[in-house]
Amino acid sequence: MRVTIKLIPLVVMLLLVNDFSAAEDLGAMWGTAKEESKYYKLTRVPIPGNIPLKVGSFDILPDGRLIAGTRKGDVYFIDGAFDKVPDPKFHLFASGQDEIFGVAHKDGDIYITQFGEVTRLSDTDGDGVADRYQTLSNGWGYEEGHEFAFGSKHDPEGNIWVALGLTGSYHSRQLFRGWCLKITPDGTTIPVCSGLRSPGGVGPNAEGVMFCVESQGPWNGACSLKHLKPGGFLGHPASYNWYPFAKGLEKPSVEPATNSRIVVEKRRVKELVPPAVIFPYIKMGRSISGFRLNKTKGKFGPFDNQIFVGDYTLSIVMRATTEEVNGVWQGACYPFREGLSTGIMHVEFSPQGQLITGGFRTNAQWPVRGKEPFAIERLDWTGLVPFEMQEINIRPDGFVIRFTKPVDPTLASQPGTFEVNTYTHIYAGFYGSPEVDQATPQVTKTVVSPDGMQVRIYLDKIEEGHIHDFNLAALKSGDGEHLLHKRAYYTVNEIPKSEKPPE
Repeated sequence: MRVTIKLIPLVVMLLLVNDFSAAEDLGAMWGTAKEESKYYKLTRVPIPGNIPLKVGSFDILPDGRLIAGTRKGDVYFIDGAFDKVPDPKFHLFASGQDEIFGVAHKDGDIYITQFGEVTRLSDTDGDGVADRYQTLSNGWGYEEGHEFAFGSKHDPEGNIWVALGLTGSYHSRQLFRGWCLKITPDGTTIPVCSGLRSPGGVGPNAEGVMFCVESQGPWNGACSLKHLKPGGFLGHPASYNWYPFAKGLEKPSVEPATNSRIVVEKRRVKELVPPAVIFPYIKMGRSISGFRLNKTKGKFGPFDNQIFVGDYTLSIVMRATTEEVNGVWQGACYPFREGLSTGIMHVEFSPQGQLITGGFRTNAQWPVRGKEPFAIERLDWTGLVPFEMQEINIRPDGFVIRFTKPVDPTLASQPGTFEVNTYTHIYAGFYGSPEVDQATPQVTKTVVSPDGMQVRIYLDKIEEGHIHDFNLAALKSGDGEHLLHKRAYYTVNEIPKSEKPPE
C-alpha cells in the first residue's frame, strides 16, 4: 500500500503535464478568437517599455482611472485604458511592496493585499504619491514563495476577505495558511474558514455571498469556485492545525478519508463545503485566477450578474453562474474567450461596461499559453449577441437551459439534440485527479418555452456529486446558427427536493 500511495501522485502529475498539449485543441471546442472578435473585440492597452507591469489585481478610481497592483509590489494609476484607441498615461502611486494580489479603493485611500499584510496607502499631502503606508492587518504567517495572499474589495460592511495559500501544496507551516480571514475596517483579523490549498481571486456572487477560486492540486481534483462559508472546511486538511487560534470556531471532529469522493465525505465531515463550480481540467482552465461579477446592466452583453474568471495557464476567460440548492451553493461554468496574450491573473469591469484583463508569465515551472511576458488587454462588446447557453439551472428531474437567442423549436424538441455525460473526481491527498465514475443519463423529454429562449430537459437520473457535461453541438438557433460555444458544465452538489416556483 505504501508503494501505491507514492506512485499515484507521480502518475497523475505526469498525465497532467502531458495534457498541456491538449490546450491547443481549445479552438475547435471553444470557437476561435477570430470568430469571437465578432462579438467581443480584443484591444491591447500599450505599456511603456520601461514599466514591467505584471498585474496582480485591478480596481478603478472614482475619476475613471484604472488602478493596477503588480507582482513586483508597485501600484500604478492608468489614465486612458478605457479609451476607444488607448494611449494611456501611467502614474506610479506607490512602490516597495510585495506581490500585490488585491487592490481596493475606499474613502480616498488604496488598500492592497500583499504577501504578508493588508496595507492602507494614503496620499496625505495631495501630490499624487502615497506617503503613508499603514499596516491594517498582518495576522498570518509567511516564509516561502507559494504562500500567496489574495484579497477582495470591501464588502458592504467594509471588510476585506483574504484567502491564503498553503506552504507548497501539502503543508500549513505558518499561521492560518490555507484559511480565509476577514479583515475589519479597524484591522481586526477574523478567521472565517479553513481547508484552502492554492486560492486565487476573492469576491461576491450576484447574491453578495463571498467566494474564492481554487487551483487543482492535492484534495482538489480540478480547479473550482468555492463558497467561503463561515465555519466551513473547504477540503484540504493541512490547515486543521490552526483551529486553536481561531476564536469561536471548532476543529472538525474527523478528517476526510483519502481516495474517496466529495459526495461521500461531506456526509462524514459535516463542516465540509463542496466546491460550488468545478472547472473540468484543460476543458475549462488549468490555473484559474481573479474573477469579477458582471454588474454592467447590459453594457457587456447578455451575461449580467454572472462571474467572469481568468485562467493563468491557458490565457482564457470563462463564465460561471451559481445558485443555492438545499442550503448548498452550486452552479455551472461556460467558455467565453480565448486568444489572450499572457497568463491572466485578474479581470475588472469598467464603468463603461468593458472587461479589462491583465497578468504575466513567470520564469518558474508554470507553463503559460499566451506568449507575452505581461499584458493588459480589454474586451469590448460589439453590440452583436452571440448564440450561447446563457445559464443552466437544476430542477428535481433535470435542468433548464436558457439561451441568448431563440432556439430552433424542432431541434430543441428532440431529446437526441441534447448530449449529457457525467463524471466526478477522486477526493484524495495526491495531486489532481482524472475524471472517474462516468455515467450517461438519458434525456427522456424536452420542453421548449413559447418564446424559444429556454429548454427544459428531463433526465432519467441526476448524478449527485457529479459534473454534468452538456454538449449541444447539434442545436441551432431559430436563425440557423450553431452555438458559439457548444459545451457547459454543471456541478451537482444537491438535487432540489421540490420544483422551483416559476419566475
